Amino acid sequence: MTKNERQSNEENIYNIIGKNIRKYRMKKGWTQRKLAETLLLSNSFIGKLESVTYQTISIDTLEQIANVLDTDIRNFFDRHIEKD
Repeated sequence: MTKNERQSNEENIYNIIGKNIRKYRMKKGWTQRKLAETLLLSNSFIGKLESVTYQTISIDTLEQIANVLDTDIRNFFDRHIEKD
């Protein structure tokens, strides 16, 4: 796998994670602000995460987000994202 292919895969996975976080946040009826405040994170962090501007996130943080959104962390990696 070339460096460009790895970067493309990484971009895709961050895009998938961001879209899924947004999906589960909205399913719960929460704003980005509500999610950020609940997790003691910044609004901009959540916004960047959902918009794929932020390209790193720890597994611990993903697990915390999954817990407050009442879902399993594995759902954030689901490539079959339903339209809202």
